[in-house]
Amino acid sequence: MAKKTSGKSTGRARPAALGGSSGSLRFSRINAILGLAGLASLTTGYVLLANGSITAAPLLLVLGYVVLLPLAIIL
Repeated sequence: MAKKTSGKSTGRARPAALGGSSGSLRFSRINAILGLAGLASLTTGYVLLANGSITAAPLLLVLGYVVLLPLAIIL
């Protein structure tokens, strides 16, 4: 016969697929700073691109998309 559970936690860790702590992302202040820096870099890059800058705009866009935003997610 199956044992009934009351729905209370047994103190066991949840598997990662169910939202456990292993493998989950934790966002801190540094993530927010890097994310905002990435968005600022992208915004500035697109503004410069619209104004005809062919040197600074691509550098800022690559910096935002390839460096800052991935770091904001990873760290």
